[in-house]
Amino acid sequence: MLFATGDTHGDFGRFSAEIFPEQNELGREDFVLICGDFGGVWSGDKKEQRRLDKLEALPFTTLWIDGNHENYDRLQKYPVEEWNGGKIQRIRPHILHLMRGQVFKIDGHTLFTMGGASSHDISDGILNPWSPDFKELYQAMRSMGAQFRVNHRSWWKEELPSEAEYEEARRNLEKAGNQVDYIVTHCAPNHIVDQLGNGAYAHDALTDFLQTICETTSFRHWLFGHYHNNRILEQRFVLLWEQIVRVW
Repeated sequence: MLFATGDTHGDFGRFSAEIFPEQNELGREDFVLICGDFGGVWSGDKKEQRRLDKLEALPFTTLWIDGNHENYDRLQKYPVEEWNGGKIQRIRPHILHLMRGQVFKIDGHTLFTMGGASSHDISDGILNPWSPDFKELYQAMRSMGAQFRVNHRSWWKEELPSEAEYEEARRNLEKAGNQVDYIVTHCAPNHIVDQLGNGAYAHDALTDFLQTICETTSFRHWLFGHYHNNRILEQRFVLLWEQIVRVW
């Protein structure tokens, strides 16, 4: 079986047996997929390691794609390997990061994965932690309730894919005949973005790319997170946040 859910931001409490009793019937060949903003590779401290250990101890295998709230400096240190036809990084033996632009074959189903998204909470800028006046700026912006992030501490430019990742995605979809069963992303294609947030969400290079994928690729369902809601749009676009839904 495959279940899917939305952003966890390093909090895996929704996978407790009380909230997710279905896990009692799952084994390591069953999967729970997190649609971005996993947040479990962030600080590297002991508390985080304990959370990852608890997630690893659950009976299923956790799959996740990256979102905009990931520590890409730490994530890039994990080795890359092949798994079920695509590239992954193995965070724990049964916690797998499904990398961008990949097509995986799992239980007879094909999944195209494309993580990443633009952060919504940076309208007041990105601070440079190495700037001489960083502390003063940080305190001032905090006191004003500004929407900002700090480079390499709470924001990374790698939140959006590189041109090489876009190109790899195109190649892998072409190899699959531009036909997959499921598309899994963190943000949504443009025409779905336009239906969310009453116009609060802007288009960007990734949503443009996903719109092209939407128009050129045959798929059954599209799973995504990022927008902190649980909705079904146009019957086959599934926006997930706290809900855990069965995919197959």
